[in-house]
Parts: sequence; structure tokens; C-alpha cells
Amino acid sequence: MIATIRKVIQDKNFLSLMGNTLTAGLGFATFFVLVRSVETNAFGEWVLFITAATLVDLLRFGITRVALTRFLSGVSFEERKNYIGSSWLIGLTSILIAAIIVYPILFLFPEQIKNSGFYLFFMWYPVLALSNLPWGNALSILQADEEFGKILLLRFVSVASFLVYLLLNYFLWRMSVEWIVIWYILTNLLTSMISTFHNWDGWKYMFHAKRYSNIALLQFGKYSMGTSIGSSLLKSADAFIIGLSPFLGTTGVALYAIPIKYTELIEIIVRSFSATAFPLLSKASIDNDIVRFKKIFYQYSGAMTLLIIPIGIVFALFAKEFVYLMGGKEYLALSGELGIIMQMFIIFTFLLSIDRFTGISLDALNKPDLNFYKTISMTGANIIGDIIAVFVLHAIFPELSMIFLLICVSIVTIGFELVGLTLGMYFLNKQISVRYAPIFKEGFLFYKNLYLKYVRKRDITL
Repeated sequence: MIATIRKVIQDKNFLSLMGNTLTAGLGFATFFVLVRSVETNAFGEWVLFITAATLVDLLRFGITRVALTRFLSGVSFEERKNYIGSSWLIGLTSILIAAIIVYPILFLFPEQIKNSGFYLFFMWYPVLALSNLPWGNALSILQADEEFGKILLLRFVSVASFLVYLLLNYFLWRMSVEWIVIWYILTNLLTSMISTFHNWDGWKYMFHAKRYSNIALLQFGKYSMGTSIGSSLLKSADAFIIGLSPFLGTTGVALYAIPIKYTELIEIIVRSFSATAFPLLSKASIDNDIVRFKKIFYQYSGAMTLLIIPIGIVFALFAKEFVYLMGGKEYLALSGELGIIMQMFIIFTFLLSIDRFTGISLDALNKPDLNFYKTISMTGANIIGDIIAVFVLHAIFPELSMIFLLICVSIVTIGFELVGLTLGMYFLNKQISVRYAPIFKEGFLFYKNLYLKYVRKRDITL
């Protein structure tokens, strides 16, 4: 029994899932404390800050993260130093560009920025970007090296240290939302210091960038960055468009943020398996082993889909209770309506894993342009749908309630996910000829092999 437990704990899929699940649990606890620590409008300001910061972070790291992970999968030590050095150079340059853009805007339009709800972002984002660059680089390098235990440690430190501050703030201080942002930056700085101390971020190779490695990362990264921006917009466009509405505003953002936490829970699971699958898919692609490549795609996308379905059913039955748990008494009166929004998100997550794995498979095949086109199509569908739901419907039918418009926004998420799944399978089928049926067959075999390997103790390769 002990030997079996040790094997499970050391399995890279388990480490990745455990790391993301642990940090997700702490993230939910953070949300739970934060939403009770500030007023609704202040919480809306936090949501806008973290949403905008996440969007720009994905732009910055989108240039290098996927590309660095893929190129480090089979290079010499000298080339490794070059690619890591280029990642640092590109990362520092992106922070400088961000500062040059946001600070002049804040200086020229201070009142407009404060009234928009985005003041915290314009004031603090460049500082946040500098604080999280080292451990952001570390995540890319450690994923390429399949060091998921170290990734777990970095994510745990980042989320746990912020949670400790929020608990102290809730019981002792009750500081303003701006102080919460400052402490969030400090927790990122702590995580970066740990990664730098252990050289997990490759800071020693900061000046080893070469022209060829710069070009390689930028050529791949121009598409993966676009994909990252599009992916972030898929999640953040809702909050941005709701926040821009005079009718919905920051209150609408705060209400919408409660049920959407379910999708974040599911995405943590999908990201865990994506993190372990991507290096395997990249290696199979580099080795031109299409049979192995297709098997990995079918296994992981199928396993995720089969896992998400029962989770979604359980949460659908207890949607109102979930909303109350996450939001507290302040949202109790609207738990039924917000529960409907959450059920829309549950339908969305049933489609999520296949869409996500078509994306990383296209990247692994060195076709980031196709993944970019897929994501941009989804983003366009989402933005158009949100504008119709938030502005057009309200203009035509001003008597519609805030909750009804938010439900319409959640329905749009199902539509854009269908667009992404269809396009993803179409593009991938053009490359390696894939079908839907083997996804579920191989997903079932994945769990069967887990049972045989860890329960029946047979020598099975997953």
C-alpha cells in the first residue's frame, strides 16, 4: 500500500493536478475572504484590476511561455542558455513597454481613470509585472523539465502567502483595496525571490540571449501571444464589457464574479493535465511519431471530459448553495438567479477540455498560427455576443433586469465554446486526421489503466 501511494504521489500527472488543485483550493479561500473584506464596489475594483493584470500578463508571457517550453524539449545545454536568456530579454522589454504606455495615460487622464474603475491597474501594474517576471519564467522552464513538484511549491507560496495576509487583514486591519493590491505584489516578489535563489528562473543566463533564439521565440510567440490574449479576453471580456455598462457597472462585475468561480475550478483541472500533456505532445511531434501523438491527444482530452461531466452534474444540483458559499449573506437573496448563471457555465465546461487540447496539440505540432485563428474566432464571437447582451438588449428593452442581462452574457459563453471546439477539431483533423469517438474510448482506457497500474499493480504505461 505504501509503495502504491508513493508511486501515485511521484506521478507527474498527480503532481501537476495536486499543485493546481492545492493552489485552486487556496485561491477559492482567498476569494472567500476577499469578498467579505471589502464592499461590493471595492471588490468590483479588485476584479477589474486582477482581470486587466491577468490579460496583460498573458500578453507578456504569451510571447515566451509556450515557445520556451517547446524549444527546451530537446536542445543542447548551450542552446538552452540562449533560449532562457532570450526569454529574460523579451520579458524585461515587455515590462518597459507596459510602463511607457500606462503611466502617461494615468498622468494625462487621472480623473477619467479613477472614475472608470481601472485606477489600480494603471497605478500598480508595471510594479506587479516586475515582481512576477522571475517566477513566471521559472514556470516555463520547470514545465519543460517536467519538474511539477517545484511548480507546486512556487504556486503554493504565491497563493498561500497572499491568503495569510488577507486573513490578517480581515480579522485585524481591514485595509483599503489599494493596500490589498500592494500586498499582492509583495507576495509575487516573495515567490520570485525563491525561484531566483534556486536558479529555477534561469537568471544566470540572462545575458546569453542570441539573435537566433530571439527570432525563434518571437516567431512562435507572435502567435502564442495572440492566442494568450484571445484566451484571456475570452475570460475577461465579460468583466470588461459588464464594467463599461452604466447600468451594470462594478456591481454587475461583482455579481458575475461569484458563479464564474466554478469555471476557474474546472480550468485548474484542465490546466493540470495540459501542463503534463504538452511536453509529451511536443516530443512526439519532434520525433514525428503521429500515432503516439494522437494517442496522447485522445487520452488526455477524453479523460478530462469524462472527469468534468460528473463534477458538473453535482455542482448543477447544488448551484445555489455554491453561490451562497462563495458570496456569503450579501448575495443570498440572488443565489437562485446567480445559480442559473452558474448552470450555464457548467454546460460551457463540458465542452472545455476537447477545445483546450486541440489548442495545445496545434501548438505542439508547431502550428501556433492555427491555434491563434481558432482563439481569435472565439474571442470575436464572445465580444460581439457580450455587446449584444449588455448594450443592445438593454437599449431595446430597458425594463430587463440586471440579472437577466448577466444570464444572457453567460449563455454567450456556450456559443463561443462551440465555435472553438468545432474549429479546433477541424484544424487538427487537417494536420493528423482525428475523430470524436476515440476521445471517449481512450479517455475510458486512461482510467482503466490507472486502476490496473495503481490498484492491481500491473506494469502499465500511461
